[in-house]
Amino acid sequence: MSHMHTELSAPPALPEGALRVIPLGGLGEIGRNMTVFEFGGKLLIVDCGVLFPEEHHPGVDLILPDFGPIRDRLDDIVGIVLTHGHEDHIGGVPYLLRERGNIPIIGSRLTLALVEPKLKEHKLKEAPTFVVAEGDIETFGPFECEFVAVNHSIPDALAVAIKTGAGVALHTGDFKMDQLPLDGRITDLRAFARLGEAGVDLFLTDSTNAEVPGFTVSERNIVPAIDAVFATSTKRIIVASFASHIHRVQAVLDAAHKHGRKVAYVGRSMVRNMQIARELGYLHVPDGVVVDKIDAAPPHKMVLMSTGSQGEPMAALSRMANNSHQQVSLEPGDTVLMASSLIPGNENAIYRVIDGLTKIGARVVHKGNALVHVSGHASAGELLYCYNIVQPTNVLPVHGEIRHLHANGALATQTGVPNVLLAEDGYVIDLIDGHAAITGAVDCGYVYVDGSSIGDVTDTDLKDRRTLGEEGFVSIVVVIDSTNGEILSGPEIHARGIAEEESAFDEIYPKIVQALEQSIADGARDTAQLQQVMRRVLGSYLGRRLRRRPMILPVVIEA
Repeated sequence: MSHMHTELSAPPALPEGALRVIPLGGLGEIGRNMTVFEFGGKLLIVDCGVLFPEEHHPGVDLILPDFGPIRDRLDDIVGIVLTHGHEDHIGGVPYLLRERGNIPIIGSRLTLALVEPKLKEHKLKEAPTFVVAEGDIETFGPFECEFVAVNHSIPDALAVAIKTGAGVALHTGDFKMDQLPLDGRITDLRAFARLGEAGVDLFLTDSTNAEVPGFTVSERNIVPAIDAVFATSTKRIIVASFASHIHRVQAVLDAAHKHGRKVAYVGRSMVRNMQIARELGYLHVPDGVVVDKIDAAPPHKMVLMSTGSQGEPMAALSRMANNSHQQVSLEPGDTVLMASSLIPGNENAIYRVIDGLTKIGARVVHKGNALVHVSGHASAGELLYCYNIVQPTNVLPVHGEIRHLHANGALATQTGVPNVLLAEDGYVIDLIDGHAAITGAVDCGYVYVDGSSIGDVTDTDLKDRRTLGEEGFVSIVVVIDSTNGEILSGPEIHARGIAEEESAFDEIYPKIVQALEQSIADGARDTAQLQQVMRRVLGSYLGRRLRRRPMILPVVIEA
C-alpha cells in the first residue's frame, strides 16, 4: 500500500493513452466531493459538492472544492456526472457553472431534479442535462460511462464505470449493500461482478464506514424504533433529518399515518425536496397525512418534519432549541426525534441543541439512546465483499477522513489487491499500462463562500475571526507631531471582549510612551514602525499580565 506523500511536485505531462485522476475534494474530509478524470485532452468530473463549515470557520456559509487546477481548462470539460443528490455531491455545481455555464450535467432523474432549483436560484440556464439510469451506457467525449444502481440513504444513487483507452475506472459514489431497502432497489452486485470479470483497472470506493466492522444495518430496522416513539408520545413530535433523506421521511409519514397524526414540513429545503420527491414518485404520501400548517391539528396529533439534525445555527431545530423560531415554540412534553447521524466535527453543535431542547422540557430521542438512524455507507464487511467480487488491479479509497481512507486501504490489501493508493485532495494519480501511481500534486485548498463573497476569505481572515471571538480586541491610538515627533495625544487604549477594567492598562501607558520616545529619538518616524513598537509593547504586557493574546490594532496619527 503506497502511503501519502508529504511533499509532491507538479505532475509531469500526461502520456498519450494514459488516464489521470485528480481528487479536488472528499479525500481527507466528509464533504465537497469532486474528482476529475482526464483522458485524450478532455476532462470528466464526478460530483461537485460542498462541505459545511465547522466551529473553526466563523462566518463561513459553505466550503467549495478548489476549481483552480482546472480553471484554465474549463472548455475541455465534457460533463459533470453526479452520483446522487446529497449536498456534499451536488451543492458545488452552481458555483462551477458560474465559471462556464454550459457544462453538461449527467445524473439520475431525482438527482437532476434536486439540482434544478439550485441552478434557478443562481440564474443559470445554459447547462444541458442528461438523465441516466442504471444499465445505461453513454459516451461523453472520450469517456464511455456505464451507470450501475447502488443503494444509499437517498433514492436513485448510481455508481459509474468510466471506460477509456487506458482502462476501466469504477467509482462507487456513496453506497451500501442494504438487502431489504425500503424502495426495493438494491446495489447491483451482478453488474459489479460483470465489470470485475471484464477487468477493473482502478476502483474508487466509499471509505466513510471502513472502520466499522460487519455490515451496515438495513433501513428497515429503524422502523420499529420510530413506531415506538410515535406510540409513546403524548404531545407534539418534531423529527429532525436531512432534507434529502427521503427514505427517512417515508418512514415518518408511514408512522404518522398508522398513529393518526398529521405531518407538516418545516424548513424551505425540506418543503422543496419532499415536493420534488413526491412529484417524481419517490415519496409516497398517505392521503390526508401531509398538511400545510403546523397547527392544522391539536398538538398530540401533529408531527413536524424539520431540518437541523446537525446543529446548524440557522436551521429550524437549532432555532427551536433556543426559542428563536418564529413559528414553532416547543413545550415541556414535546418529543424531538433526531433521525440522523453525527457528522464528524458537528458533535458539539448537536449536543448543544440536545441540551437546549432538554432544558425546555422536551424528550429527545437520538442515535445515542435509540435505533433511530442507520448509515448510508458500506461497512468493512461490505467493502471486503466488493473487493472480492470486483478484484480490481488498483484501488483508490475516496470519500472519507484520513483514518477512513487508511482503513479502507487496509481492507483492500487484505483481499489481495495488488496496488492500493492513499491520496489526499490535489494528488495526481496516473493510470498507465494498467498500473496506477501518484505522480505529483496540484495546489488545492478550501474555497470559502461568505455571503456573496466566493474565495475572497482566506485562512488568515478566519484566524483573525477566531482571535476576535476567543481573545478579544484592543485598539491603541497616539497622535504625534509630524515635524519633531513629539507625542501630542495619547496613547488611548480601548478594549472589547476582555473582562478587565480600564485601570488594568494604567501601568503600561508610561512604558508605551517610553518605547515610542526612544524609537523616535533613534530616528524612527515612519508610522508603520511606530505602530509595531506599540503592538510589541502592549502585546507583551497583555500576554504576561492577562494571559491573553487579543487582536491589537495600533494607530499612529501625524498632526
